[in-house]
Amino acid sequence: MATADVSVLGPGPVVLAFDVGGTDTKSAVIGADGTVLGLTRTPTPLDGERTAEAVAAHLARLAGELRERHPDLRPAGAGLLVPGIVDAERGIGVYASNLGWRDAPLRDLAEGALGMPVAFHHDVTGASLAEHRLGAARAFDDVVVLVIGTGIAGSLILDGRPHLGGGYAGELGHSPVADGPLCPCGASGCLEAVGSAGAIVRRYAERTGTAVDGARDVLARAEAGDPDAIAVWEGALDALAFAVCQLAATLAPEAVVIGGGLSRAGDALFLPLAARVDARLSFHRRPKLVPAQLGGNAGLLGAALIARERVGA
Repeated sequence: MATADVSVLGPGPVVLAFDVGGTDTKSAVIGADGTVLGLTRTPTPLDGERTAEAVAAHLARLAGELRERHPDLRPAGAGLLVPGIVDAERGIGVYASNLGWRDAPLRDLAEGALGMPVAFHHDVTGASLAEHRLGAARAFDDVVVLVIGTGIAGSLILDGRPHLGGGYAGELGHSPVADGPLCPCGASGCLEAVGSAGAIVRRYAERTGTAVDGARDVLARAEAGDPDAIAVWEGALDALAFAVCQLAATLAPEAVVIGGGLSRAGDALFLPLAARVDARLSFHRRPKLVPAQLGGNAGLLGAALIARERVGA
């Protein structure tokens, strides 16, 4: 178990925060001063068609452990984030391929298991809310948050509010940017299939027959002059630039905040990506390309934010 040093959340109600992923679940209790306490990562229970019920039971166990470790804190509510297609207004996990549920009443299940009000949202939307209120997107009312890791996820914040589209908005990783390759989602030429860290690794291995440790390894080989690595890396940059330009033309965001593992490439990602975007755009509002600030705990902070809002409401 770990305790955060000083949280950026500030004062507010004591709440529980849960960020459920396909592999791990992060949990913590947020003190009245905004300190994140008892931050821990546990395996997400997978139980086929009953995974939603197993997750709810797991949240109850985690909540019990947090109460035992912090008996002086009395949470007034909880925030829960999950992946997949999410109908936040109805509290439904519409679909999550890696967790096996369809139309799961996750908010109701969590409220029953925890015995308190639960605020419910999509994991990337929750992380984006945290970046918007506490992190890199604070200065912008119209912003897209793009998380580039094994896959690519996104979230749209327009006029200061999340644009949800019934849970289907923000699927930027599955926006078409090319004629191929085939994406695991079943479509062809998705951004995720070309521009994600996972795609960079996979495409390099397909070209060379050589396994690499990660996208940063491919980048290092590209910087050393490996022509196959250069082709894969530049192909990813081209696809990402195309997607950013499509966002500029359709939504005109003030900024695109980029997080996830690939964002840690720093200038090797941001400088050539910015140059490609500049070369493609003409009269459009050119979005600033900004690295995310909150790192891997952005989702947990987002869960805390929506929990406090639910309690306040």
